Amino acid sequence: MQRKRYAPGGTGSTARTVLVLALGLGLGAGLSGCSSGTPADDVTVDAKAGVASPAASPGRYRTLFEPCGAVPQGVLKEMLPGATALPDPERDKAYRGTAAVTYDTDRRVGCSWRADAPETSHRLSLDVERVVSYDTSVSDDDRAQEVYVRKQLAAGIPLPPAAPSENVGTPTGTPSGTPGGPTVPPAHKPSATGGADPVNAAASTAPTPGAPTPTGPTGSGPTPSGGPSTTGLEPRVLEGLGEVAYLDDVLGGPGASNRQRSVGVVFRTSNVIVTVSYREEATGSAGAPDARELQERALKLARLLADRLEE
Repeated sequence: MQRKRYAPGGTGSTARTVLVLALGLGLGAGLSGCSSGTPADDVTVDAKAGVASPAASPGRYRTLFEPCGAVPQGVLKEMLPGATALPDPERDKAYRGTAAVTYDTDRRVGCSWRADAPETSHRLSLDVERVVSYDTSVSDDDRAQEVYVRKQLAAGIPLPPAAPSENVGTPTGTPSGTPGGPTVPPAHKPSATGGADPVNAAASTAPTPGAPTPTGPTGSGPTPSGGPSTTGLEPRVLEGLGEVAYLDDVLGGPGASNRQRSVGVVFRTSNVIVTVSYREEATGSAGAPDARELQERALKLARLLADRLEE
C-alpha cells in the first residue's frame, strides 16, 4: 500500500514554522534588550585616550654649513701667517684645510688648518655640532645647553650662582651650576683672583684719552707674556656672541712650558654649538705667544661664524 505524502503547505509544516518564528522573536527581543540603553556599569571610558602630551620644540637648525669653506681666506692669512711664505701649491693646500671625519654631516662637521714658519707654528680647528634631543619632553635647545655647560665646566670656567628669580632649569636634586639642566650663565664672571670683572671682547670700548689702558682683549696696552691673570685676558664668559659663550686661554702644554698658547672660543646658538680652537707654538728665538693677539683672532672668527648661522 502506498504511503501518504505531506505537501509543504500542510498543517504539520505550518505548525513547525509558527513555532520557529515565535522562538526567534523571543530571542531577538532578549538580545535587543541587552544591547539598548546606556552602557553597563562595569564599562569605563578613558577620557584621556588618544590625547598625547605636546612634544618639546625642535631646534632651529636641521643642517650644518660646510666648515672648510666657511672661513674667508683673508682670515686664514691672518691666523696662519706662516702660510704666506709657502710655495703656491702648499699655500693653497694649507688654506683649503682638512675636513674632519664624521659619520653624519647634518649632526657634526669640522675642519683643521696648519702652517709652520721658521720660528712659529699655528694650528686652527673648527668643530660644529648640531644637538638633537631624543627625549620628547626636552627640547633640542635645552639639550644643547646641557652639552654647552659641560664644556664650560670642563674648561674650568665655573658658572656663577643663579639669582633667586632666575629659572636655571636644573633638575630636582641636581645642584645649581652642574651639568644636567639648561643653565644659562650670565655675561660676566668675577675674576679668579677677586679683582674687577674682566672686560670682554664683545662689549669693550675705545680708550678715553688720558684714561688707563683698557684691560679687554681689544685694548692697546702692553701685552702680557705670561699666563692670563687679572688683565681681562683670563678665561671668561663672553657677551654678545651667540646666546651663550665663553673663552678659554691656556699657556703651556705637555713639555711646552711657556712656548705654547691655546685659545678656545665656544658659543651656542639654538641647538648648534661652535668651537674655535687656535694654537700658536713658538720655536727658535721667538718670544712667548701673545695672548691678546691670539684671542682677538679667535674672537673675530667666532663672530663671523655666528653671523653665518644667522643667514
